Amino acid sequence: MAHEVHEAHRRAALVFSLFDANGNGVLEAEDFDLMSARVLAVAADSSETARQALADSLRRYWEVLSAALDANDDGVISPEEFRGFVLNPELFGATASDFADALAALGDPDDDGLIERSRFLALMTAIGFEEANTEALFGAFGPDSGDRIAVPTWADGIRDYYSPEKAGIPGDQLVPTPA
Repeated sequence: MAHEVHEAHRRAALVFSLFDANGNGVLEAEDFDLMSARVLAVAADSSETARQALADSLRRYWEVLSAALDANDDGVISPEEFRGFVLNPELFGATASDFADALAALGDPDDDGLIERSRFLALMTAIGFEEANTEALFGAFGPDSGDRIAVPTWADGIRDYYSPEKAGIPGDQLVPTPA
């Protein structure tokens, strides 16, 4: 169990740094708007429904985080306020699941149920993940001979990432290894 908690803490720290889209050291509504704009910029060919679902999921993410974690009600979430969030899937499981489904759908603009490597990399890079880690994650998902993964594979991988009891998951490829 200690290994799983350690992995979850590392994943939480990475999520905080990615959600802090403007890099000012705290999370605020603007960060989620910035992330949404970055992701949607590389998904211009996705359906309006899929694009709206992603924007809505990130807006809800901020609302849930803010309501649950902004302990001093100052409109921002500090790293200290954020620290335990991944360890509480009861609060954030549904929100993370909505985000997982919305992001995976953006990866499949032709609605064939498959996500090509280039699209996956573009979306993950827009979120802020390092390219090498994103490449490793795509490989861990076991792409088919056409270098594609199934939409549910990615959505389930995102849900697993937010599950603190899981370790040794493909999403661990996203977390830089300590030096």
